[in-house]
Amino acid sequence: MSDTYFEFGTAADRWDRAQMFFEAKEYMSAARILEGLVEEVPDQVSARLLLARTYYHSARLGRAEAELRVILERDPVEPYARLMLGRTLERQGRGRGAEASGHLRMAAAFSGDFGPNRSGRG
Repeated sequence: MSDTYFEFGTAADRWDRAQMFFEAKEYMSAARILEGLVEEVPDQVSARLLLARTYYHSARLGRAEAELRVILERDPVEPYARLMLGRTLERQGRGRGAEASGHLRMAAAFSGDFGPNRSGRG
């Protein structure tokens, strides 16, 4: 049998296993499972988001950014992906300019969070 523990079982089994590893902060193991799931079902946003989070938490920021950009290419108004991309760019030191802050502002707008003054007046 050529299946490893990471590839074993149905997609649902592997999703559950990836979430278990993520919650245990075993990000490399979670990523290994999620990479296979994303390859198998590339349009599944939840798997890509969790994969991006595993990359972020394991300091593989370039990979996190790439996954988040794929998600946003397909769904430009996905608020959590916008937020994560902004935070990923900040963590890479690209947060001072418009690149990270633009994504963070868009995430706030998509989620209805307009800051402490919600009336819209300055």
